[in-house]
Amino acid sequence: MTENIGNVTLNYNFYDGTDLYSDGDFIEEHILNIVKNEDNYEYVHKDYVNWAVMYHLSRQRENIVAPMEINNTDEVLEIGAGMGAVTGALAKKAKKVDCIELSKRRSLVNAYRHKDFDNIEIIVGNFQNIKIEKKYDVITLIGVLEYAYHYIDSDKPYEDFIKKISKCLKSDGKLYIAIENKLGMKYFAGYHEDHIGKPFVGIEGYKKEDKVKTFSYSQLKNLVLENGFKKTRFFYPFPDYKLPTVIYSDDNISYAEIDFANQSNFDIDVKQYFDPLKAIQSLHGSDEVKIFANSFLVEAIKE
Repeated sequence: MTENIGNVTLNYNFYDGTDLYSDGDFIEEHILNIVKNEDNYEYVHKDYVNWAVMYHLSRQRENIVAPMEINNTDEVLEIGAGMGAVTGALAKKAKKVDCIELSKRRSLVNAYRHKDFDNIEIIVGNFQNIKIEKKYDVITLIGVLEYAYHYIDSDKPYEDFIKKISKCLKSDGKLYIAIENKLGMKYFAGYHEDHIGKPFVGIEGYKKEDKVKTFSYSQLKNLVLENGFKKTRFFYPFPDYKLPTVIYSDDNISYAEIDFANQSNFDIDVKQYFDPLKAIQSLHGSDEVKIFANSFLVEAIKE
């Protein structure tokens, strides 16, 4: 079963009829109505005072795609496309973008906002259950890896997720992962862990019942290299990968004059114990700045 919204095809063959997660029916229906009925909402909108609206619709989200090496002949698989925050940016670079998304409602938002693109297909369903027959040049996980527990039925969901992705790539394919750093400086300063909503959770260690997990620099690097990939390259988005204003590379972060907007948790009031920007700047000239960056964008090369 398929549906077309403009030029975008929605494939429901793997959809079981339930949306397994949501920011709430009211706010998600409101966002769907915005993209269906309004124009010029992606740069500024009166409802950006609501974190969910800004998070899902702000064009600033697309900045995370800038460092990605994607050619106009490449086919891209975007796993966990959500409401299409970066789908359009990927589609502008690539020949074809296939999206996988658990939520039908979020897929509809994605389709309506990109209805003029002729190179996007959205498959609604769980990645684990979708039969992927082609090999991709690039696969992206933007804010997705940390939730592997929810959609990979395994005793080692994070490892098996990476292994399964590796099998979906061409021999010279690339995987891009954007995720929070569990040892990000802002978390030491008192910012809430982004998924649990409590301070110090990642630093002190996740509990099994949390059903979410982020990683330190070396943990993330080892996870990738031990499960189907040969090489990594790290990038460092600030203030984080969600709404990045600047992205540094391995080559320049140690000696860069780092500056960024300090406030990055717009949905929760923060009791800040010290200024994380000043703390990051105090590490100028050292490799430790990489260890305490708030987020990572990792390029993983299969061969």
